[in-house]
Amino acid sequence: MAYRIALLGGSYDPVHLGHVALGEYFAALLQVDQLRVIPTGLPWQKATLKASAQQRADMLGLAFAGRPFSVAVDLQEIARGAQGLPTYSIDTLRQIRAELGPQASISFLMGADQLQRFDSWHEWQSLFGYAHFCVAARPGYDMATAGLPPAVAEAFSSRLGTPEQIRNTPHGLTYLAQDFAVDISATQIRAALQRGEKADSLIPPLVLDYIEQHHLYKS
Repeated sequence: MAYRIALLGGSYDPVHLGHVALGEYFAALLQVDQLRVIPTGLPWQKATLKASAQQRADMLGLAFAGRPFSVAVDLQEIARGAQGLPTYSIDTLRQIRAELGPQASISFLMGADQLQRFDSWHEWQSLFGYAHFCVAARPGYDMATAGLPPAVAEAFSSRLGTPEQIRNTPHGLTYLAQDFAVDISATQIRAALQRGEKADSLIPPLVLDYIEQHHLYKS
């Protein structure tokens, strides 16, 4: 049986329970051998990050500690960022594919909001040659009426596969999970923390302790 891995990228500024729930959901659905969480280095489509690269990596380790499946925090994008290089998913996928070989099932996890601008990703049409793309959407989400760029809607719709197919093939398929209702924004969390609110219903307890100890997002 081929090795199965799911990749969950993001700025994680800070990591929150929505990220954890998304990772847990697909780790179970795809029966992965490992969930690899990848904090961005220099995210070329986002403004300046509030927490440092090391702090974001530390918080990820705390958020995913004790899960019933293997979790690794992959720092390759942070390493590229330290060299002044932008974060491109295509570079990350090429490196992981080279590491794991041609037979491994690699699934890239993302939220439905990311589909809206997927065609702005660097070499986006080449991404399917390295991984499957699994999208978590709120109940009732319809790709046909979601206002997606036509090329993105076509690419995803034409590649739809089942979890079993994704588990047993290396790359190239898409999956839309329409029963994932978690909706948490890191921007809202930072605003709440800046107002002095605890936001303990949105952030894993160990991460919240870390944020308080390091006085993050206070100003």
